[in-house]
Amino acid sequence: MSKGTKYLLVSLPTSITPSSHPDEALTALRSTVTTNCGTTYPFAIPTFKIGTLDALVQQADDLAKLDAACDGVVGKVGDSLKAILDGDEDKVQQQKTINDKPVDQYLRTFQWNKVKYRADKSIKELIDSLQKEIAGIDNDVKAKFTQYNSVKTNLAASQRKQTGNLATKSLATIVKPSQLIQDSEYLDTHLIAVPNMVVKDFYKTYESLTSMVVPRSAVQIAADDEFTLFSVVVFKKFSADFVHKVREKRWTPRDYKYKEGGKEEEAKEVEQLEKDAQKLWGEALRQGRTGYSESAMIWIHVLALRVFVETVLRYGLPLDFVCGLVQTTEKLAKTAKTNLDSAYSYLGGNAFGRDSKGRIKKDDQAMSNELQTTGHLGDQEYSPYVYYDFEIV
Repeated sequence: MSKGTKYLLVSLPTSITPSSHPDEALTALRSTVTTNCGTTYPFAIPTFKIGTLDALVQQADDLAKLDAACDGVVGKVGDSLKAILDGDEDKVQQQKTINDKPVDQYLRTFQWNKVKYRADKSIKELIDSLQKEIAGIDNDVKAKFTQYNSVKTNLAASQRKQTGNLATKSLATIVKPSQLIQDSEYLDTHLIAVPNMVVKDFYKTYESLTSMVVPRSAVQIAADDEFTLFSVVVFKKFSADFVHKVREKRWTPRDYKYKEGGKEEEAKEVEQLEKDAQKLWGEALRQGRTGYSESAMIWIHVLALRVFVETVLRYGLPLDFVCGLVQTTEKLAKTAKTNLDSAYSYLGGNAFGRDSKGRIKKDDQAMSNELQTTGHLGDQEYSPYVYYDFEIV
C-alpha cells in the first residue's frame, strides 16, 4: 500500500456501450479514466436479495453510517499499531495487510467472501452482521491496547523509582534501618529531600519549623545532583504540622517505612512488569495486525454492498451494471472525476447540463426531483453515476 494512494469505486450501467456487455462497459470505463489518471480493475459484486424501495433507501443510509464507522475503526487500529511500533512507518506498513495480502493486492483481486457473508441473506441481515463485527473488533483492539498501556505506565513509574532523583526515587536501597527510629511511642523520623541550593537555609530553619523538633537531629543520608536527603526527628504529636511546614518551604517530605526484603521486592516488581509489558506488547501487536486486517476487510465489503444498493436505487431493474476500482492518487483523482463527469453526465438526466462553453453544470431543481423520486442522494456530492472514493491508511 503506497502512501497517498486513493481508490475510486465507480458503478455504471452496461448500457454505456452499444452491446451492453459488461466487458465492453469496463473497457469504456478504463478509456474514460485513462491510464494517466489511474489504473482501473474489475470489482466483482454479487447480486443480493433486493427488498422494497423504502427498505433500500433506509439501507443506503445505514450503510453510509457504517461506512464512516468502519473508516474510523481502521484509522484507530492503524494509530494503535503506530503507537506500539514507536511511529516506525516501515514496520507499521508491514503489519497492514488484509487476509495476509498487501492492501492494494487485496483490492485489485477483491472477491466477496461468500462463506462469511452469504449473498442469499437479506441486505439487512448482512448490514447487522457487519455492524456487530466491526464493533467487536473495535472493542477487542481497544481493550488489549488499554491493558498494554496500563502495564507500560506502571513499568515506567517503577523504573522512575529506580532511576529518578532523591525527591522521587525509591529509598529502599538508600535508607538503612539504623537511620530510622522505629516503633517509638513518642518520636518519628522524617525524611526530607531538600534542593541543594537551599541546604544552608534548611540547616538554619528546620529546628524552628514547629514545636518539638529534636535539636540537631538532622542527618544527611544521601545527595545527588539536585537534592540532599535528610532525616529529622520530631515528636509524633507535631509530625503532621512539621510535614505541612516542610511543604510550605518547597522541600519534599518522603513517606518511607523500612520493610524487610523491600529492596528485593521492588526489583522483582520491576522484573515482573518488564515481562508483562513484553508479553502484552506481542499480544497487542498481534491483536492490532489481526484487527486491521479484519476491519479493513469488513470496510471493503460494506463499500461493495453500498455500491450495490446505490446502483439499484440509481439505475433500477433489471440490474445490468459494471463496477470498477480505480487506483489513483489524491491529485489525479480530481482529473479522473472530471473525465467521468464529462463522459457520463447524461446518466443524471437533466440533473447535469452544460453551459454555453460546454462545461458541466447542475440543475438543482432536477436534483430535488431525483431526491423525491428515490428518496436518497447519499452523503456526498451528487454525481450522475454511482461513485465513492476512499483511502485506507
